[in-house]
This record gives sequence, C-alpha cells and structure tokens, in this order.
Amino acid sequence: MSDDRTRIVKRAVLEIKDGMYVNLGIGMPTLIASYIPQDINVLLHSENGLLGIGPYPFAGEEDPDLINAGKETITAIPGASYFDSAESFAMIRGGHVHLAILGAMEVSANGDLANWMIPGKMVKGMGGAMDLVSGAQRIVVIMEHVNKHGESKVKAACTLPLTGKAVVNRLITDLAVFDFTDSGMILVELQPGATLDEVRVKTEAAFSLSPYLTNEQVTKG
Repeated sequence: MSDDRTRIVKRAVLEIKDGMYVNLGIGMPTLIASYIPQDINVLLHSENGLLGIGPYPFAGEEDPDLINAGKETITAIPGASYFDSAESFAMIRGGHVHLAILGAMEVSANGDLANWMIPGKMVKGMGGAMDLVSGAQRIVVIMEHVNKHGESKVKAACTLPLTGKAVVNRLITDLAVFDFTDSGMILVELQPGATLDEVRVKTEAAFSLSPYLTNEQVTKG
C-alpha cells in the first residue's frame, strides 16, 4: 500500500471496538482485517455468507473456495460460520451489523455517499452497499481526499449516482477525519503531516471545526 492508504487503514481500525460485528466493503476496507489487534474480539461479516473473516492468507495457503464479497481469497477464524447470502442480507437488514466501513468515490457535505458506479463504465452491480448504508448501525467511509486528477472527492454535492442520502457518520481520508451531524460536516481530526490550510484547499464541501481540535493540531498538522 501507499503511505496514504496505510494511514487511512490504520486510522480506520480505531473505529472497531471489542464485541462488534463489522462489515468491510470491497477495495481498501478489506485491508483493515490484517490490522485489527489480536486482543480485540471482533467478528467480520461478508455479504456472500461468512461471519468470522480472518486476515488475508499467506502466499501458497489460499483456499479458492474461501472468498469475500470482492472475490478475494481470505481466511476464517476458529468458530467462523457459513450461510447463504439471503441469510447474510437478513443480518444486515435486521440491523445486526454494528459497523460498516466502506470505500467511496464521492462523499457530500451532508453525508451523501456515491460508491457504486461511474456512468459509462461497466459495473457488476450494486452489491451490498445500498443495504449496508440503510441497515448497519454506523457507517464509516474511507477514501483518498482527492482523485487522480487532484480534484476533491469531498463534495458540496455528489456528482455520481448515489448509494444513499445522508448515510455517512464519519469520513476518514489521508488528510482528515470528518463527522456528519445535524449541524453539518465537522472536521474532528487532522491526519499526521496534514495542515488545516491544505484540507481547506482540497475540500470542496463546507465544514466547521470541532472544538476538540486543538490549536497545536491546526497550526502544525
């Protein structure tokens, strides 16, 4: 991984608490499984029918029949259970998933999420994203702050097809951490090395500052 992605993933791990049932979206979120501390008891859930996902397998130890929702080979922890996708989605829709950590292409100032398609490009379908944003108890999104063209992915309003409206609780990028509340989008943390000026330049969405963001954090990054 790049340093930016490593920073995002390591910060996202802090969102996971002992005893949680957690769904990790495809792409960057799946990398989180390898960083969860061993002293935390967490069960990772996958839409294709597995509760108890472990880290990625070592080379040569892959089981082609054991995959996640992104069709990547994975491992299962002792006590893991297997079931069909209908039962898996019933868990999501029933509100039994405490936390879903998802990737995104865009997030808007009011917490709208666009993460499933770009018009004109072939996609495999919605997958479980729409169910997760409506059924999971808490939604954390992780993504790079800008796209490959240097354009902000933290938008005033999403330009891509939405996965859900006002569904994001927390956004973690390589530059900052934002919360979404009734009062709007709030900057709660700066990532190591980032500055407030940089975040302002690279964020299209309007945001306010958390009172818990210290002067030292704001001036030094």
